[in-house]
Amino acid sequence: MELTSEPSEFIYMYASHESETELCRMELNALLGQAKPLKGRGLMLRSSRLLDPDRSPYVSMRLDVLVQGDSVEEIARQASALELGDATFKVTYVKSGDPCSYEDQRMLERRVGSSIRGKAEMKHPDVQFGLLSAEGQWMLGWCRHPERAWRLHKDKPHNYSTGLSITTARSLVNILVPEPAGVRAADPCCGMGNVLIEALSMGIDIRGWDINPLAIRGARANLKHFGYPEVVALGDMTQVTERFDAAVLDMPYNLCSVLSTDQRLVMLQSLRRMAKRAVIVSTEEAAESIQQAGFAILDSARVWKGSFVRNVWLCG
Repeated sequence: MELTSEPSEFIYMYASHESETELCRMELNALLGQAKPLKGRGLMLRSSRLLDPDRSPYVSMRLDVLVQGDSVEEIARQASALELGDATFKVTYVKSGDPCSYEDQRMLERRVGSSIRGKAEMKHPDVQFGLLSAEGQWMLGWCRHPERAWRLHKDKPHNYSTGLSITTARSLVNILVPEPAGVRAADPCCGMGNVLIEALSMGIDIRGWDINPLAIRGARANLKHFGYPEVVALGDMTQVTERFDAAVLDMPYNLCSVLSTDQRLVMLQSLRRMAKRAVIVSTEEAAESIQQAGFAILDSARVWKGSFVRNVWLCG
């Protein structure tokens, strides 16, 4: 159901493992721009941008702010004007904000809830309101939680032991294509298709290639397993002549694919011809080669698992 009141802004609650902190920052910066951090017990960003919380693997909730005030009494007064129709509701104190005892949280929830015209329902409400206190301000809004259906992508028929995790793959896609509408993307070293699957799940038009026949067979099987179209082909990225709006390149890094500096530069130059915007991933330091290929580095991050470190660059 829809409320008659329109959100004035959005608060995004998020969290990440310490090994993904830099990638999380990089992704949310791409998706939300220069969102303002909001101080509290948890990590929060304040933004005017509307983002589906399911896009990011790090966003745990979006609060669609409907009313704001300097006190909970002001929130309760404004909440009395919300129109719910026949919908049931509940009010939940958002723990990412200012610390508050359990007893006080319940008291605040009851105070605001008693002002809302409608039927309260604690177990299965039609509408869940979030009550947030942060930086001396009170806010009441509609809680939007991610469904995380994309987590099922972890159970692929085929994968590399060192392949991108679904969290990393999804984050790379978000950095590459923050606004999917009308964008044509490419993954010229697609491997088993981890990036392709996350992109397709977001409705992004993407194509993939790989020089390894075993990888292409695995990617095709993975795509079919999840009901996605076969968007991969056997091919060397240096021979691809199509042009795209954006491309992601996860550079080879296993013992059988060690690249010389010249080989790496050739790959990067091919990527530059393919797309003006790119996300590049490498276990090696490649910033100098990236710039030699004609890219400007717009942002960067590192993500690691144990001693295995990936460098990520957003380029344009």
